[in-house]
Amino acid sequence: MAEKNEVKKAKKPGLFAKLKQKLKNLKSEFKKITWASKRTTFKSFGLVLVCIVVISLVLGLADKGLSELFNWLGTLV
Repeated sequence: MAEKNEVKKAKKPGLFAKLKQKLKNLKSEFKKITWASKRTTFKSFGLVLVCIVVISLVLGLADKGLSELFNWLGTLV
């Protein structure tokens, strides 16, 4: 009976063994990733910045225009 308990305990990996295996798997998965080139990354970053600026300007102008419209309508009432 004691031998069965020892066999069961020996089969079950510990917390650190599981963590070590997960880290090995993670490392092998990272090797499979095809990363974008530096040039592509910078081009995409620039495009994102341009989009942010354009959308910010459009929303800012729409906000200012609507504020002025409601202020003007408020003076009529």
